Amino acid sequence: MYTIGTMPPRPPADLAITDALIATMGSAAGPRVGAAMRDLGMLKGDVVVKGGKIVAVGAGAAKAYRVKKTIAAKGRLVTPGLVDPHTHAVFAGTREDEFELRNSGITYAEIAAKGGGIKKSVAQVRAATVEQIKDRTRPALRRMLEHGTTTVEVKSGYGLSLKDEMKLLQAAKELAAEGPPDIVPTFLGAHEIPVEYKDDRAAYVRLLVEKMIPEVAKKKLAKWCDVFCEKGIFEIADSRMILEAAKKAGLGVRLHAEEFATIGGAKLAADLGAASADHLMAIDDSGIDAMRQSGTVAVLLPGTTFFLGLPRYAPARRLIDAGVPVALATDFNPGSCYTESLQIIWAIAATQLKMTAAEVLCASTVNAAHALRLADRGRIGEGLVADLVMWDAEDARTLTYHFGVNQVVTVFRRGSLVAGKL
Repeated sequence: MYTIGTMPPRPPADLAITDALIATMGSAAGPRVGAAMRDLGMLKGDVVVKGGKIVAVGAGAAKAYRVKKTIAAKGRLVTPGLVDPHTHAVFAGTREDEFELRNSGITYAEIAAKGGGIKKSVAQVRAATVEQIKDRTRPALRRMLEHGTTTVEVKSGYGLSLKDEMKLLQAAKELAAEGPPDIVPTFLGAHEIPVEYKDDRAAYVRLLVEKMIPEVAKKKLAKWCDVFCEKGIFEIADSRMILEAAKKAGLGVRLHAEEFATIGGAKLAADLGAASADHLMAIDDSGIDAMRQSGTVAVLLPGTTFFLGLPRYAPARRLIDAGVPVALATDFNPGSCYTESLQIIWAIAATQLKMTAAEVLCASTVNAAHALRLADRGRIGEGLVADLVMWDAEDARTLTYHFGVNQVVTVFRRGSLVAGKL
């Protein structure tokens, strides 16, 4: 009991970031759509952290706690840690030669027909060990973290056999244990038809459904299953069969859809209740409407269009104006988008997709988290994971305006400094 005129002792806290411009992303759970994507829930004040979680946010919030470490933001922007919901970060080799061939006028399809493209990456993975894959991936994950990404989805897909897909997922699992960043694993055995099944697509689909998916689920090596749903690869019937098998095995589903041709991948995603449909450069109005009704997140990958030198970008404005939740991702991979930085993706999204800075930030935090069904991050609020980024900016619009440099000052994962300097 406290006597009259005395105050109860202040509770302890591990960290406080004070005098910050805080993009809370609002208090409501779930994705933002339409005009709500432009409301960053801005406030000026403090973020207080204890035990890896946010315990208080607001003006003068730090004064109510006995804080071990206080960092003065001096008016700089603080956002949630970024979430990258689509990458192919586990692979065994790069393809610089193909990049130059494309720039000389040789098409991606022509390169693939000669054994390049995904087929080359598959050969590299099959020749590599888990340790070699981890050694190549670890620096890329570090660069993601240094650029503000605290959670990253990582797909397999360059093994295309049970043994080699498991190799990739095992590498991802071991890297996740090392952390940071947090890794969300996805099984993408349906990335391409391997050369040994080039004349029997149905047999490879059976292998995926009857052996690979059950084994991945049994060993708990993936949370999600993805399919490259595309004309001439895995078309609608095959994609449905694979994803229904994944759902039956307890995996969540997402898919590459309408990247090059409009074949109904977005509608399939909506029909299956997929968490996301990704790419969508060729989506039509009926696909947009289906995704709006289902709440499936549109994960846009403008870096891929840019890197491949293609003329058609995903219709971000139509998707946002229609009320589809939109997220952004790097699509980091060795062939069609070799970058770990969401910040360069933001510049492309602003200039080519005509997204505002607020929409871009929303698409890389709360909406990206929802695309992975991670309700504990992507926002700054009490009880949420203390993944935070302080930026060398006093205005959120600077994030898309100032490009080609890393604007991160410090990155915190669960309240611990993991990148940058104090």
